[in-house]
Amino acid sequence: MISITPLAAEKVKEIAGSEGLEGQGLRLRVIGGGCAGFQYDLYFEDKPTDMDEQFESNGVQLFVDPLSFQYLDGTEIDYVEGVQGSGFKFGNPNVSGTCGCGSSFSA
Repeated sequence: MISITPLAAEKVKEIAGSEGLEGQGLRLRVIGGGCAGFQYDLYFEDKPTDMDEQFESNGVQLFVDPLSFQYLDGTEIDYVEGVQGSGFKFGNPNVSGTCGCGSSFSA
């Protein structure tokens, strides 16, 4: 299962509203790249594919392809604001290492 915190869900809804994307789900996937091997990718999408894992968390539909799901199962998405900026943070129990800036990971 993949979940999104209430704060992150509110931010997703705020972004969707400002971009005219209400009603779309959030696609979460893992892509190759970054100094540690993988990076997270998030974007809005109309509907899932037949093969996707689907979750609903705090009013946000999440779509995950099967390949990405094996790396993301158990992940919680949060939204953080701090001195060094703000953004989505991934609490992924499958990660074995991350890069120094936290934008890529290895599993």
